[in-house]
Order: sequence, then structure tokens, then C-alpha cells
Amino acid sequence: MRYILENEILKAEIDSFGAELKSVKSKANGKEYMWNGDKKYWGRTSPVLFPFVGSLQNKQYSFQDKTYPMGQHGFARDMEHTMISQTENELWFELTSTEETLKKYPFPFVLYIGYTLLGNILTVMWKVKNPAKKTMYFSIGAHPAFLCPIHGEKNKEGYALSFGDVQEIHHHGNTVDTGMALEEDLILPLKNGMTKITPEFFDRCTYMIEGKQTGKAGLVDSEGNEYITVFFDAPLFAIWSPEGKNAPFVCIEPCYGRCDRIDFHGSLEEREYTNTLEGGQEFHAEYSIKFE
Repeated sequence: MRYILENEILKAEIDSFGAELKSVKSKANGKEYMWNGDKKYWGRTSPVLFPFVGSLQNKQYSFQDKTYPMGQHGFARDMEHTMISQTENELWFELTSTEETLKKYPFPFVLYIGYTLLGNILTVMWKVKNPAKKTMYFSIGAHPAFLCPIHGEKNKEGYALSFGDVQEIHHHGNTVDTGMALEEDLILPLKNGMTKITPEFFDRCTYMIEGKQTGKAGLVDSEGNEYITVFFDAPLFAIWSPEGKNAPFVCIEPCYGRCDRIDFHGSLEEREYTNTLEGGQEFHAEYSIKFE
């Protein structure tokens, strides 16, 4: 079921399946900001990544001497979430562990996903609760896809990515065939905090940017206007568009977790950027999207 948050500036639609943001439109001119989920390129719009972010070695992980199968990005994006509260400018969904989730992820959990719309800023909020006594290990991340180009142009020529007040971005690529993170440290040079999006910019890999190098990333149109800005305090984020497809969208993905390194063969507790939650505790995080 679709739920709506709107004010005098924006109208946002969120689907209870995956608690996924599906649309954000300008009330002034009806312009859509979000990718439409056309499977020709990528069939999603803004899925939540939980309880894993990215791919795992051999599509499995180990915990307490037992091996569990797990697909890319976990399973929350493919489950129906329950809307538990709605006000004029805020909406909350809930997802609770089931017998089926416990078979592949042996941790009871309650996941809350919230949306707040104030002016031209949409904030996405996450709460993860551990209702059990044992320690819980998890990752969580965002994957919103924004139209690029935004004004109906045929391609991204003249568009750019903006990263705030930094001179360069260090990032790790990943292997296109396995999705595993590479060890190499790649440098993306910036001019005035920006880099142009060339036709081949996304052909090689996902850009995984670690170490809190910046707290914002945005999309700039061919006229130099930053029409999307994502603000976050996450330890890492990714920039992605389907490799080799020159797809008409770009994802900006604040994450608390990532895929395995290409040489990683440890247990769940040893995965880099894994979050730890003791019994009865809650994890809180959020990111915001500014639409111009």
C-alpha cells in the first residue's frame, strides 16, 4: 500500500512493501526526482539494506560455527512492513523478525523506518531494536536512486557529483562479477568539491567511500544547480549506477556496513563495519535529502 507525505513544496510516496520511498515530486511543477524502477536498468527505487549491506563471500556467512545463506543486501527490502503511525509530516513503519527470517538470520529484531517531511527536506530515520538477550550483529544502509538527468536530457552530459568542501575522495572499487570490495585505494580528484559524470564514469565499479571523508553528496545539473543533496553521518557511503548501461539515475547510499572484501573469510562478528547491539538496546541513525 502507498502512503503519502506532502506539504506546500513536495509530495512523497512510500510503499509499505519494503517501506520503500517510491516518488518525490515538486508541487510547483510536478517534476519527479526519484527513479521509476524500470527493470531495464534496475527494478527498485530506494530499498533499505538490512540486515546486510552488499554482497557476502559465496553468498553466505558464518556465525557460531554454522553457515547461513544470504543474498545481496539482506531481506528487509523484500518484505511487507506495517505502518504503525502517521501524522501530517511523519510516517513510521515496523518490521519484526519471523520464523522464516530466523532460519537465515538467527537474531530476533524489530526494525523501524520513519520518514519526516519538512519544507524541501525529507529525512529517513532508522531504529533497530534487539529484543533478545544475546548480542545482535547487523548492517543497515540506504539505496535511493535519483533521476540523472533530471530535465529530460538524453544523457548525463554536463552533470556532476558534489561532495562539499573537500579536494579529493578516496574510494574502494568492487569487482563487478562478485561485488566484493577490492583492496586498492583509488583517488577521485575534485574541482571545487565536484567531479563531472562522464559516459564511462560508472562502468568500472561502485564508488565506496569510507572514513567519513564528507557528510554530504549531491547531484548537480548541466546549469550548475545542485538539485539533490544527501546529508549523513554514516561511516561510509556509496555512489552507484548500473555498470555499462549509462542508466538515467544515480544512487547516493549512506551505509552502516558494506560488502565483504575480496579476501575476507571470517565470521559474522569479524565483518568490517558490522554493528553490535546488546540485548534490549536500540540503534538509531538517519539521513536527509534536500530537493531543489
